[in-house]
Amino acid sequence: MRIPFAHRPETAGTAAPGAGTDAGTTPGADPGTGAGPGTAAVAPPRGRLHGLGRSGFAFLLGALPALAFPEPGLWWWAYLALVPWLLLIRTAPDQRRAGLDGWCGGIGFMVAVHHWLLPSLHVFLLVIAALLGLLWLPWGRLVRSMLGGTPSPRRAAAALLVVPSGWLLVELVRSWQGLGGPWGLLGAGQWQVQAGLRLASVGGVWLVTLLVVAVNTAVALFLSVPSLRRTAVAGLLCCALLVGLAWWAGAPSRGTGTVRIAVVQPGLIPPPGQRFDRGEELTRTLAGQRLDLVVWGESSVGMDLAARPDLTARLTTLARTVDAPILVNVDARRSDRPGIFKSAILVGRDGPTGERYDKMRLVPFGEYIPARPVLGWATSVGKAAVEDRRRGTAPVVMTLPESAGPGPSGLRIGPLICFETAFPDMSRQLARDGADVLVAQSSTSTFQHSWAPAQHASLGALRAAETGRPTVHATLTGISAVYGPDGRRIGPELGTADSTTAVYALPLGGGPTLYERLGDWAVYGAFAVIVLAFLGGRPWRRPPVLRRPGRAPGAPRTRTARGSAGRPGR
Repeated sequence: MRIPFAHRPETAGTAAPGAGTDAGTTPGADPGTGAGPGTAAVAPPRGRLHGLGRSGFAFLLGALPALAFPEPGLWWWAYLALVPWLLLIRTAPDQRRAGLDGWCGGIGFMVAVHHWLLPSLHVFLLVIAALLGLLWLPWGRLVRSMLGGTPSPRRAAAALLVVPSGWLLVELVRSWQGLGGPWGLLGAGQWQVQAGLRLASVGGVWLVTLLVVAVNTAVALFLSVPSLRRTAVAGLLCCALLVGLAWWAGAPSRGTGTVRIAVVQPGLIPPPGQRFDRGEELTRTLAGQRLDLVVWGESSVGMDLAARPDLTARLTTLARTVDAPILVNVDARRSDRPGIFKSAILVGRDGPTGERYDKMRLVPFGEYIPARPVLGWATSVGKAAVEDRRRGTAPVVMTLPESAGPGPSGLRIGPLICFETAFPDMSRQLARDGADVLVAQSSTSTFQHSWAPAQHASLGALRAAETGRPTVHATLTGISAVYGPDGRRIGPELGTADSTTAVYALPLGGGPTLYERLGDWAVYGAFAVIVLAFLGGRPWRRPPVLRRPGRAPGAPRTRTARGSAGRPGR
């Protein structure tokens, strides 16, 4: 297959057979150009993409993977989405251009995955995307070093490990909560594929990302270098073998018992008072359902319960009516300490049980502004937080009081709030602390008619598969969904147009998954691959223009235009 923007740069001369270190390159040649020390710069072929046009093309190609996430949900597209971008980068005339291709594509990726933030952040989203896109600049240089020109089979095989590892480290860095968190990890697009969920149970979403990028890299090799198609096919077979091993090693153990949990979704009712009234009305309809727990969404209570005994009394009466504890979410200024907190509070038949979880990881700009003295102007161009929320200090596992449901006595739940479900380490820690069920309380009402609700709900499948714990994703306005310990969805989801309740019977998990026991071993492996590649030196070679001209060992000194046999080099 001939790629329109692909080309094979020509050097000033032809290397002798066997003179190159890799097939098709000269000694010390820069991978991707084939230009060795002392060779003249070659004018780019006519019709090649360059300048702003190439940058814009890279931006568009970087945006393609967004189609693999909900709502489009084209999970299969993830295995091809990076191929055009990879093919563009490998044809870059030098490392500087490769880095720029990586940066522009990274901007496109960030804008496409987070485009639903535009109504809130406006132009500031482009600023954030431009800054985070810089993380893909070294990845672009890495891609060109590994895939440029005509790689040897050895370098091509190494690329199948190095290129995915480089991408994963980019995802790891941007997953830091201060940089926005791990929203839009490439592996998260496989949430509805059972094979992907098995991979997640073995190595977390990180392992799924490695597989997806490795397949893209192999396909790019297959299309661009016909002589390396065997290597590319071998790489694809290794990926299939990895999936097979994960399917065997990640088979979930069957637990005993079920738990009945109800989700209350009041719908798009903005005033906190009316929202509470609607949640109360819906909850009353659950009487006699033999429930273990009732879950309300994020910000379902707009006042501090300690300061509003009337609200506390109403919730206590509700818990007695349905004969089950109610997990509510309070978004209010606390009366016992300064500041606004988002808190999950468990209310039983005798009132609040005293178990409370304060949200630890806040949404940048939505719930706080990083470096507010510098970036506080963001409140004037979007819907950024006027006042920073306060952070909790530790995860909490709550023990449910006795109920009328079939769940075992002493059932323990691990609450998460809002986009904390995007962080694999948080759900893993709750599972290690003894949580039997993960419960996420969320609200995406600001982004009701965008891709955000579906993307957010899909994260519950990954967290369930990673930990082997059933996961409840309860929202104010949809989408609410529930997943079993293997990550498969249980029962119907509640859409953004629904104001209703639903009861789910969740099977309990049978034991810890490999990911729960071993943690982020896939990340450590990717880091080791990059370190070894760095020590090997090949992916980090400088382009020819940065090296002093030289000659191969044992080669005769070259005459120059101004030199002579008697006075060389003059």
